[in-house]
Amino acid sequence: MAAIVSIIPIVLLFVLMLGFKMAGHKSAIITFLATVVLALFVAPALDILPRPLADANIFGLVGWSFVEGILKAVFPILLIILMAIYSYNILVESRQIDVIKNQFTSISDDKGIIVLILVWGFGGLLEGMAGFGTAVAIPAAILIGLGFKPMFSALVSLIANTVPTVFGAVGVPVTTLCNEITPGGAAPLELISEVSGNAVWQLSPLFFLLPFIILMLTDRKPIIKNLGLAIWTGAVSFGVQLLCARFLGAETPAIIGSIAAIVAIILFAKLFRGKPTGEQTAKENASKPETVAYTLTDTFRAWSVYLFILLFILISGALCPPVNDFLKSNLVSKVELPIIGSTFKFGWISNAGLMLFLGATIGGLIQGLTIRKLLVVLARTLVNLKNTIITIICLISLASVMNYSGMIGAIAAGLVAVTGEYYPLVAPLIGAIGTFVTGSDTSSNILFAKLQANVAAQLGYDPTQTHWLVAANTTGASGGKMISPQSIAVATAACNMQGKDGEILKSAIPYALIYIIIAGLMVFLA
Repeated sequence: MAAIVSIIPIVLLFVLMLGFKMAGHKSAIITFLATVVLALFVAPALDILPRPLADANIFGLVGWSFVEGILKAVFPILLIILMAIYSYNILVESRQIDVIKNQFTSISDDKGIIVLILVWGFGGLLEGMAGFGTAVAIPAAILIGLGFKPMFSALVSLIANTVPTVFGAVGVPVTTLCNEITPGGAAPLELISEVSGNAVWQLSPLFFLLPFIILMLTDRKPIIKNLGLAIWTGAVSFGVQLLCARFLGAETPAIIGSIAAIVAIILFAKLFRGKPTGEQTAKENASKPETVAYTLTDTFRAWSVYLFILLFILISGALCPPVNDFLKSNLVSKVELPIIGSTFKFGWISNAGLMLFLGATIGGLIQGLTIRKLLVVLARTLVNLKNTIITIICLISLASVMNYSGMIGAIAAGLVAVTGEYYPLVAPLIGAIGTFVTGSDTSSNILFAKLQANVAAQLGYDPTQTHWLVAANTTGASGGKMISPQSIAVATAACNMQGKDGEILKSAIPYALIYIIIAGLMVFLA
């Protein structure tokens, strides 16, 4: 009964967005209010409030949960979304997006090649460096700039932004997962490497399936070509990520794996380019616009926004420990949240939002925009994101209320009680639920890492099996990312599709279900 009641907010959100086709921000507000009512008047009666919160003032508990939700939503998620879209809008304002568009189309005339490079390669790189919506917002916006339809751009960006989220934001999700199950909270590198490798193995079929799905959504006709490219791209991505995970840990698999994927796709485009007949060549040359030859300076100017973003993220991240340690230990704000016993921390100079802002602004200046013009672009971006801001604040607050009121724990416990020894089949589903509610692979790992480890102990698993089951949480969480309302809110903002959240969710659900089922079978059969 506790699990059934606790799942009401999730079901309500689906019904409002899919059944009533309600806009995302309106659905989020109604669902948040319903969650508050359940937390105030139903959760205490069901006795699901976690200890020692069970004796706390329930109104204070919900109130401070809401405060935590607002803080987490703004710092850093909304900041990163704002800056990611700001960076794209700079390219539009300076018209350098046209140069990037021409350079992408010059790689190949094949739409599938272009889309796969953008969402699987470039998107994976953005996820590995920054995470928090950048890998959806920026590729989707560029695809629209290249002439692709908004719904298609949103869908393929969401599908691609799954596998790399395991190692997003320089490996934070896996590192957090391992810290949660380690006494003292400092996981050794050996454990991080083992769990990282486990996650790659569990996702192995999806390295091949997802590129194929993306290519088929782009163009269904060349099935053989799509299959060959998907196998080639998947093999390179899987092999490189597995090696990085096993020998380097969680920081680099998504970054290096995505760079390798970009190189692999370009090689495929150059080596397996079709040989049209003379008549076909004549027709194509007649319809093609004249090729523009860009100098190194032109290329640098056009890509300066993303080059500086990449530079700042790499310098400030775990790949440069001295700088990373300095940034994380200076100008850090702490907010004590009473009753829930939580401390919110935010680094003003260590967050990815600042790195995106600095990179985008410097790139914009190089592209010829003035400081005043950049401020206008930033203000316009902020105004256009008003519904996204409401949506994400409500959803993060909803997740916080569900967590502290015991609802998320009740859902997980209900699944454990029902499945028994078949629990490994649904272990990824629990991770997916965590991401669906919170919008974050990292947050899902915080919520459910200990649960997965406790279930492994109840089932009598040895350490190796336990680490395999724990990895299933982040594996499933990456699939839940595809249909997380927060990810969809990012997509609607990037594609200027406000109010179309339900349509995007409906189109993504079948792929998310396939993803989670495959992950469950991989975890269970192994």
